[in-house]
Parts: sequence; C-alpha cells; structure tokens
Amino acid sequence: MAIETTMGRTRTIPRTQRLALTATLIALGVVLGALSVPIGPARVAPFQHFINVLAGVLVGPWYALLAAFAISVLRNALGTGTFLAFPGSMFGALLVGLAYHYVRRTDLAAFVEPIGTSIVGALVGYALVAPLQAKTLLLGFIAANPPAYPSYLAGLGGAVAMMLLFAVSDIPGCILGYLALRALRRAGISF
Repeated sequence: MAIETTMGRTRTIPRTQRLALTATLIALGVVLGALSVPIGPARVAPFQHFINVLAGVLVGPWYALLAAFAISVLRNALGTGTFLAFPGSMFGALLVGLAYHYVRRTDLAAFVEPIGTSIVGALVGYALVAPLQAKTLLLGFIAANPPAYPSYLAGLGGAVAMMLLFAVSDIPGCILGYLALRALRRAGISF
C-alpha cells in the first residue's frame, strides 16, 4: 500500500506498520463491538462496519479481511457477537478494500460496504443459519443461531429479513466510516 507524502511522492507502508494498524483496528472493533443491539438472530453493530471501511481503505483488502475475521472471533469468544458476525463483516471489509485499492481510490468506496454485507454477507449468513433449527454452538462458544428459532427465517422472506437486519447495521456504519475518512483527510492525514 502506498501513502502520498507532503512532496507528492508515494511511499510504501512497511508490513510491520500495516500489521500494527490492523491490530489497532481489531482492538477498536472488539471494544466498540460491545455497543451492539441483538435483533433476531443478529447483533446490530454499526461500529463493525465503521471499522470495515477504515480497514479497507487504510490497510487494504486482505488485511481488512483479516481484521474482520479476528474481530468476529474475539466478539464471539467474549459473547458480544454471533455466528453471523463472520459473513456480516468479512465480505463488506473485503469489498471496500478491493473497491478502494483496485477500482478507484476515492472515499466513496465506503459505500460498497453495504453490498458486501447486506447482500452477499446476508445471503451467505442466511444459507448457513436457516437450516439450523436447534441451538447450535460451534467450537463450544460460537452461537450459530439464536436459542429460539425465529419463524421469519423460513422461506424467501427469511433471506429478505436477513438482508434488512444487516442493512440496519451496515448503512449507519459505512456512513460513519466515510465521515471518518473525510475527517482524516481534512486533518492533513493522507493515505
């Protein structure tokens, strides 16, 4: 990843700095993950999507994917996330990073996050959770579905409901991420 310096030149961020920034974003994501609201089988966590936008732009698509995965694992281990945190965050982070770094370097890449989360992530999450009707724990601590199976998950309406649940979380988060990127640029921090 290259950063523009004050002289108009670009320099590559060393891997150690990229890893340190990724670790910082993971820690921030875990802490802010406590500010989630359980709605149906998901936990609405807009700050996860805020972190996805920042990670996708600041550290690139693959480190953003790593950050989203690590945050999901840690949130599940701490009991502040569900199995849906994995598809609900990883696809959005990856698409923001790909859009920013490979398509066009603009902060508007933040608005690709809902496509990855509300469409791709929700459909993958629905496909993974819908067949499970009994309480299921993965690795002994990751709740793959809620204790009470919600009736709205049955049929095509369940996929649409899942997409709406994910949108409630990721649209405010990607807007916050976009505003944070703009604030960083106004503060003179270029990336």
